[in-house]
Amino acid sequence: MNGTLVSIIVPVYNAKNFIKQTIESVTEGSFADFELLLIDDKSNDGTAEYLDEICEKMQDPRIKVFHLSENMGAAKARNFALKKAEGRYISYIDADDIWKTDKLKNEMEFMNKKDAAFVFTGYEFADENGIGTGKIVQVPEKITYREALGNTTIFTSTVLFDTKKIPKENLEMPIIKSEDTALWWKVLRSGITGYGLNENLVLYRRAGRSLSSNKLEALRRIWNLYRKAEHLSVVKSSFYFTKWAINAVKRRV
Repeated sequence: MNGTLVSIIVPVYNAKNFIKQTIESVTEGSFADFELLLIDDKSNDGTAEYLDEICEKMQDPRIKVFHLSENMGAAKARNFALKKAEGRYISYIDADDIWKTDKLKNEMEFMNKKDAAFVFTGYEFADENGIGTGKIVQVPEKITYREALGNTTIFTSTVLFDTKKIPKENLEMPIIKSEDTALWWKVLRSGITGYGLNENLVLYRRAGRSLSSNKLEALRRIWNLYRKAEHLSVVKSSFYFTKWAINAVKRRV
């Protein structure tokens, strides 16, 4: 395990239109001690070939591309990369999101200052072109398991984990829809507190995300997490579900 190395995990599926900008947002950032693990999840739109082409041109040894032989889904693709990761720190960025220049530097400094195991940052919604809309999501100074159950504030492309404080195997994403949220809850349920860096450091591109835009499906996924992943009663599930829905609306309007 490399002492300060950050392993950045990116599941990539049919993201040819966006992945170059995502990669460049990482490689052109102010924090240089990272490895970027790009996991092509059996794309069928030319993304796989495009990834190889980009990396050949960039000639950056920090970038590592893996091609899966079958489509496994984001959770299994991330877990595949987790096993390959050589860094002490684990971070994620989705294949169409964008990190701001000081995202990783500021987050690493914040993690060290807080002596934290799990941190996340604020972010801004962006349009299809990766241009910020001005809608910025603020994050709390810290969050516990029970607080997270009713809060949508933790976004995948903002998180950072320290595997010296959280065993690496505990960071494997559950194989369930909304696997990222399920992981945050699993980590927090173990007694870890998440710390929020309230800075806008990530652009979250929403355009074209069918699952995210299908509100009914999103509601079903979250309810399923309460009942099947967290094993909460109907009463408790209803309580947290209501809080989650209210916060979700506040976040997006």
